[in-house]
Amino acid sequence: MKDKLHFNSQTIHGGQEPDKAYGAVMPPIYQTSTYAQTTPGGHKGFEYSRTHNPTRQALERALASIEAGEFAFAFGSGLAAMDAVLKLLKPGDEVISTDDLYGGSYRLFTKIYEDFGIHFHFVNMASTDALNAAINENTRMVWVETPTNPMMNVIDIKAVAAVCKSKELLLAVDNTFASPYLQQPLLLGADIVMHSATKYLAGHSDVILGSLVTNDKHLAERIGFIQNASGAVPGPMDCFLTLRGIKTLHVRMQRHCENAAQIANYLTSHPKIEKVYWPGLEGHPNHTVAKAQMNDFGGMLSFVPKGANYNTAIQIIEKLKLFTLAESLGGVESLAGHPASMTHASIPKNIREQSGVVDALIRLSVGIEDVRDLIADLEQAIA
Repeated sequence: MKDKLHFNSQTIHGGQEPDKAYGAVMPPIYQTSTYAQTTPGGHKGFEYSRTHNPTRQALERALASIEAGEFAFAFGSGLAAMDAVLKLLKPGDEVISTDDLYGGSYRLFTKIYEDFGIHFHFVNMASTDALNAAINENTRMVWVETPTNPMMNVIDIKAVAAVCKSKELLLAVDNTFASPYLQQPLLLGADIVMHSATKYLAGHSDVILGSLVTNDKHLAERIGFIQNASGAVPGPMDCFLTLRGIKTLHVRMQRHCENAAQIANYLTSHPKIEKVYWPGLEGHPNHTVAKAQMNDFGGMLSFVPKGANYNTAIQIIEKLKLFTLAESLGGVESLAGHPASMTHASIPKNIREQSGVVDALIRLSVGIEDVRDLIADLEQAIA
């Protein structure tokens, strides 16, 4: 029955069952490092919590369910999950990545794994032309982030997957900005889906956690080995909080999208705003792809004030009262950020500006407050 549920029911019931010990509706927080054994190797499925923990297992089952996957793995952060994916590679391998992506991802690629002999190419994937041109005999993986951070570009996952399948390349998709509510990359041909579950999945700005989901048994075995051997796992309390957040993902995402749509339209018509980046706008260059690939257009948007520079952007952000100036995104509260000096500061200025991340760019994570209050806050700050 539970395998046939619609998404809004899967967030609450998918992969879940009452606790077998006492029938608890929510999985208990198994705050333990080890488990009693009757004889060496004789245990009830759990021996050490780095390897397995019942609370983490409950979360991983839920993650697999909402991403239309069979195998899921939870990590201590989104970057820890990415790190596990990159450990599937070896020196000499090459990765083709979206050129517009989270600064922490770029830092992990270029400052850590480049030193281990893995080479990265950053290309514009608005079409598959640049992707095809970058593929060579050493290419092993394609890394896609969609919608991208912070320019909100949307990449056609199905088209990229077709290229990867024809070349026998792994396709990993960072689904953080969309969440499974808006798109399920495994159904579009991806091999691995990554989340910074800190964001929309947990949804309350109170936990750091990452995840990987796949349908490939061989990949799952390798990722499971890396998860255990490297040990970058989340604690049971973080797993509990993330699982609790997932149960309201569908209602939160609906409001995030509704609010973002109204704010995007407000900013588009504002005389002091030059550019607005949100996939739901008909003028967005990837709007057609977004409309076909996503169930809605998300709660993230970016904008550039007219004639603005670094100082103007900072002045606007500092005047916001309801939007909180902070890193991160995807929580119930609205956040504002300055990518050039915050989330993307690790990317050299000339490189980030090539993808549009200019000093005047402001990024908003639109929360679930009353949208009238959010627009009023933007109005006073921009004025």
